[in-house]
Amino acid sequence: MVIEFSNVSKSFHRHAGKMLLRNHLLQMLRRVREERFFALKHVSFTLQRGESLAVIGRNGAGKSTLLGLVAGLAKPDEGRVTVNGHVAALLELGCGFHPDLTGHENVRMNASLLGLSRKETDAAFDSIVDFSGIGDFIHQPLRTYSTGMIMRLAFSVAVNTNPEVLLIDEMLAVGDTAFQAKCIEKIHEFRNSGKTLLCVSHAAGMIQKLCDRAIWLDHGELIMSGSVAEVTAAYAGCPSAAV
Repeated sequence: MVIEFSNVSKSFHRHAGKMLLRNHLLQMLRRVREERFFALKHVSFTLQRGESLAVIGRNGAGKSTLLGLVAGLAKPDEGRVTVNGHVAALLELGCGFHPDLTGHENVRMNASLLGLSRKETDAAFDSIVDFSGIGDFIHQPLRTYSTGMIMRLAFSVAVNTNPEVLLIDEMLAVGDTAFQAKCIEKIHEFRNSGKTLLCVSHAAGMIQKLCDRAIWLDHGELIMSGSVAEVTAAYAGCPSAAV
């Protein structure tokens, strides 16, 4: 077992908007309880080594919160999240990159954030740059890159750090068709080597290419779990499934 969610719930404060300082003080003095909303409610599932799981659902269903818990970016309010193995996460475009640093500097910094030593980064550096197709732009500041170039570099760093678990949140929706095909081929290699994939996407075709199983979330609750074909068909047939 690589990932296990056992009765996991996660909530956040629901902010009504900007408040004056005096209103904040009055709220504290009156001990008014802030309203909370649940991004996840009593969610349980397991993911075995070598499996690929898609998480589907409309916007606000709790998909990104789930990935954030797996990545260790947050802790559950209730229940237990267990992750065994090194995780590489593509949760936000260019996350961990700095616009004023060159692509070269960003690769080294991002690889370090993902747990690679300097020696390991040196060994992987040429493969990262070659896969990204950035070419000589690797020596230019990141602010000169297009959105697609940043995505390509971020994906290349993640897959070349040899993670045991890869998390993807809509990242493959960006970039040209040729690079998307290259990414899909790399993910298939990743899966064939016994690694684990957890993917969030609204693109049913992409999910069916990459994943074996799927879970469907709605308002933080687990609605269905099963084969990717069964779950995506049920989701597509639900009137409330529109984004």
